[in-house]
Amino acid sequence: MPITPLDERGHRWAVTTPASTYVIGVEIDAVTGEATPLQKYWGPRLSVEAARQAATASGGPATPAGARRHVSSFSTPVEVEELLPVDGGRRWGSPSLQVSFDHARSLELRLVHTRVLDEEPGAERLDVVMRDAHHPFEGVLSIRARDDTDVIERWTTVRHLPTGAARPVTIGITRLDSGSWFVPDASAYRYSGVFGAWAEEFQLQRGPLPVGETVFTSRQGITSHIANPWIMIDAGEAVEEHGEVWGLNLAWSGSWRLTTTHRPEGGVSVSAGFGHDGLRWTLGPGTELVTPPVLGLYTGGGFGAASRSWHEYARRHVMPAPDEERPVLYNSWEATEFDVTEAGQLELARRAASMGVELFVVDDGWFGDRDDDTRSLGDWWPHRKRFPDGLRALMDGIHELGMRAGLWVEPEMVNADSELYRAHPDWILRMEHRRRDEKRHQLVLNFARDDVRDWAVGWLDELVTELGLDYLKWDMNRPFTQAGWPERGAAQDRLWIDFTRNVYDAMSRLRRAHPGLRIESCSGGGGRVDLGILRHTDEFWPSDNTDALDRQTIQHGFSQVYPPGTMSAWVTDSPNISTGRAIPLRYRFHVAMAGALGIGGDLSTWSAAELSEAAELIEQYKAVRRVVQHGRLHRLAGPPGQARSAVQYVLGDDVVVLVYNPIGNAKRGPRWLRLAGLDPEASYEVVRGGDAAESAPGRLVQGSRWYGSALMGVGIRPAAWEPVGADYRSDLVALRKIGP
Repeated sequence: MPITPLDERGHRWAVTTPASTYVIGVEIDAVTGEATPLQKYWGPRLSVEAARQAATASGGPATPAGARRHVSSFSTPVEVEELLPVDGGRRWGSPSLQVSFDHARSLELRLVHTRVLDEEPGAERLDVVMRDAHHPFEGVLSIRARDDTDVIERWTTVRHLPTGAARPVTIGITRLDSGSWFVPDASAYRYSGVFGAWAEEFQLQRGPLPVGETVFTSRQGITSHIANPWIMIDAGEAVEEHGEVWGLNLAWSGSWRLTTTHRPEGGVSVSAGFGHDGLRWTLGPGTELVTPPVLGLYTGGGFGAASRSWHEYARRHVMPAPDEERPVLYNSWEATEFDVTEAGQLELARRAASMGVELFVVDDGWFGDRDDDTRSLGDWWPHRKRFPDGLRALMDGIHELGMRAGLWVEPEMVNADSELYRAHPDWILRMEHRRRDEKRHQLVLNFARDDVRDWAVGWLDELVTELGLDYLKWDMNRPFTQAGWPERGAAQDRLWIDFTRNVYDAMSRLRRAHPGLRIESCSGGGGRVDLGILRHTDEFWPSDNTDALDRQTIQHGFSQVYPPGTMSAWVTDSPNISTGRAIPLRYRFHVAMAGALGIGGDLSTWSAAELSEAAELIEQYKAVRRVVQHGRLHRLAGPPGQARSAVQYVLGDDVVVLVYNPIGNAKRGPRWLRLAGLDPEASYEVVRGGDAAESAPGRLVQGSRWYGSALMGVGIRPAAWEPVGADYRSDLVALRKIGP
């Protein structure tokens, strides 16, 4: 089983995954009785006896082994190894848990008991229960491990225990992280993460981790475009397919904070949790607060293996419909913007259906008096002038063309110029005696209110039922400002948590009522992409920037953690609406084929030749999409969008490779593309050889056969990689394993 006790007292455990071991223990101070949960080991898988040695060799905070770093009266370096360092005692580092009791802010925890619980088959959970030495406060550290993934889940629960006192103590929480993880000692530390902005999300960055505290965060109430709640750490030696990597990921869609502590004496910890500085959550008697999970992953196979482990974990344990193939989608926004009419949408639908599109989504402009972005958010009924008889005829027309039907919605937003706002001005996030600032002419509805959530579920359920909708594009186009709830007084900061959880709840209720409904998570592009929202949605909109060259960089960063099948990728018009860059249709398609393919251009302006080429490329994608959306991803060759590059997918016996060359006459860079993840002893037959028209060294002519060892050791010579030719050349290659 995944969790094994290592001593008779139940104070030490080995948490075992298929390829790793995580050893923890609770040390009890002999003088004070304080309990300190510590990480003893995290790395390659150990036997139980080896794990027992790792647990005892690491010692504890009061033992000589535990003092292996330089210690003085000015520092307590072992706190970097604590599972949940608290604000209290002889600690000066960044706490994961900070609690105040009336006017005292300090915790002294005692161990109550531990327990290992069987959950679903193949999964176990360890709970470490502790209480404050004086106040009615309880904290539970929980760890879950499964036998089919190297991802370990951790979270924290805090409780105000009822005492019946006439005047109960006031418990305030100013920091409650899901957990802290220790990255084993190394001679150097390098971090990997993503940064960005609107239309420039998921820009991968790697660099030395500074000594001291480094904070990655969102204070916006959403995951944000600026950063994403994950980090990977290595010793500066890992590459795509080799090297040790430790990864942490917070499954949360609201404000968050991830703090790395690189101790001057050596050692690194990463603590992650919801919220941000300045918030205070009051815990009333008999109540509790549970954090979202923070996920840990170790691999010895480099950044590529880390990504594949995250992808597989998401498919097995996060996504609501992981086995489905995402349909080829058309979205009408760039074609019509707010000028949405039944005749116009049906004409686009007919063109889309003729190309092989399977899902047609009507975007913004279908409701209220929505002629621009200044009005009618919140008025979720068909536009009275454009659709006097409602939307049913339009949706029936889409279905009659053989496509599924979808609709754009933005349930968390309201315009001041709307019937909803005039009826319920108290429903928005607001503070007394402060402005109500608008962004994009919008205010944020207070989804932490159950009545607001229930209102949204009501009209969404009605829309899905009456129109027979198959798909919702759920958008959220601005972050929080003036985020208050005056009626709640001192407890109003809780809205930062309850808002996100009520969004989750609304999506879950819709899915339970409509099992066939699929939901896309969008927030002005990639502002809400995380493993928390993925539990309730099916795919992400990574960016409003659909320029194929920019998308290569965005998709590269996205793929570090999130599966390709969750990445909605569109082919739009050229020149691109955002960048003005002109890129051939074929290249735009091949970039979009790396995820869940969609079309977003104005089809009424596409020529007959373009429509025909698009139909052929869509057919090619359908032939390989299961491999792309469900296969093991390998990122090959140079930096995407900057040099010759490729992405490869392996699913069972099938292999798909998408090859890119944005700079046609570049002389430098790889000439041979070496594949990865194949059976070296097996033969592979070329099902689709791309542009190779004749046999030549390294060219994949259709029907030819190649050993896996040759494809990985020597490689192939894609025609798109020739050193002389036009910019923006690309190719699609498919192979199938046929045996030894």
